[in-house]
Amino acid sequence: MVSEQKEKLESLIKAALDKKALDLIVLDIRALLTYTDYIVICSGDSVIQVQAIACYVEEEMKKKGIRAFGIEGVSEGNWALMDYNDIVFHIFYEPVRYFYDIEGIYPEVPQYRFASDDESMKGMEGRLFAT
Repeated sequence: MVSEQKEKLESLIKAALDKKALDLIVLDIRALLTYTDYIVICSGDSVIQVQAIACYVEEEMKKKGIRAFGIEGVSEGNWALMDYNDIVFHIFYEPVRYFYDIEGIYPEVPQYRFASDDESMKGMEGRLFAT
C-alpha cells in the first residue's frame, strides 16, 4: 500500500512541477484527518497555468492507471481540486491561494516543500513515508 501511495504522490508532484507549479507543498495529515492522508497545494501564476497544471496532472496520472475520484474548478482556473482519495491536490491561482490559506489551517502538521529547480524530490520517501 505504501509503495502505491508513494508512486501516486511522486507522480503527482513531478507532473505539477513539470508544468512549473509554484510553491508546491505537501501536508502530511495522516495523524489529524481520516478522509485523506496528504494534501498537496501548489500555485500557478495565471488562470491558464492553473488549468494547464490540472490537465497535465490528470493526463499523467491516467497514463499510470490512476484516476481521480473527482475534479472540480478547472474550467474557472482560480482553484482546481483533484481528489485522489488518499491525496487531495489543490492548484490555486496565486492570489486566491493566499486568500484561502489552506496550509495555514493545519500549522501543526508536517509540511514538505518541493521545487522544480532543486533536488527536493530526493529523500522524499524518508521524509514523507517514515513510520
